[in-house]
Amino acid sequence: MNLIEALQSELNRCRELIKLYESIPTGMFASIMIKKEIELAEKAIACGDMVEIYKCHENLRKCE
Repeated sequence: MNLIEALQSELNRCRELIKLYESIPTGMFASIMIKKEIELAEKAIACGDMVEIYKCHENLRKCE
């Protein structure tokens, strides 16, 4: 698996986390923070910036 594939996998996992957080009353802040990380990752992919892609991948891996 290359870095882009790994990032896509983390993006999918985090999108599922958003659904979970949005289903609980106190989860809105976490949901917003994860959405921001997803937005940054999508921009990094669009720019092809491998350093940013790596950073985004690491940040998304930390989302719980």
